[in-house]
Amino acid sequence: MNPRHYSTGQATPARPTDVYLFATCLVDLFVPQAGLDAVKLLEREGLTVHFPRGQSCCGQPAYSSGNPRQAREVALAQLDLFDKPWPVIVPSGSCAGMMRHHWPALFEGDAQNAARASELSERIYELTEFFVRVLKVDFGAYGSPAQPEERVVLHTSCGARREMGTRVHGVEAVDALPGVTRIEHERESECCGFGGTFSLKHPDISGAMVADKIASACATGCERLVSADCGCLLNIGHAAVHKGAPLTVEHLASFLWRRTGGDTA
Repeated sequence: MNPRHYSTGQATPARPTDVYLFATCLVDLFVPQAGLDAVKLLEREGLTVHFPRGQSCCGQPAYSSGNPRQAREVALAQLDLFDKPWPVIVPSGSCAGMMRHHWPALFEGDAQNAARASELSERIYELTEFFVRVLKVDFGAYGSPAQPEERVVLHTSCGARREMGTRVHGVEAVDALPGVTRIEHERESECCGFGGTFSLKHPDISGAMVADKIASACATGCERLVSADCGCLLNIGHAAVHKGAPLTVEHLASFLWRRTGGDTA
């Protein structure tokens, strides 16, 4: 499917009392604090967060590598985990895009499972999309005046930007924070070079892309990059350390929790 044809809009339901969290395999394995902070942000809004223990990967690595059968097996194993009519919140735009746009297509020719995947896809929300569009959270109201001024750059993954349209939600959330100045940089819209298995298959190209991204971010004078996509964060963060670049990375959920008072709120 051509990315220009993706519908980034999603129905805006009434404010729910319960939600599911699909944490993603990268959050679970590498950045668990981001998942915990996402839960705390949701619970602070009065929601009960449910975490089905059988969840795993969204299937994107297999799908983007040209193995739809394996991706379908991954999706099928999880269709029954989110059986209540609650929104499914995903702290990753690329994983949310896979579940919203590609899970239904995986079951073409299988009417029963296609219908189940399609119903589920209508309840998939990227984390900041859910905060901004559904809960209509004013993060500025949580701001702590005691926190120091901070200048950051925002990175939105290719999938989040083009399939989900979630850059606007991240921008709105960050810009509402007191004491935070978001700086745009020259290569903000470009891929960081991760791309799942792309970075494994084309390491030289991937390395050049992330080097450009880091150099552009550092040229702003900002020392922190925030993103809602862990694959990009791992790629950019490790490359920055390897290059000795003065750039730290932080998941947007953790950044929002920290800048709005965190555990002291």
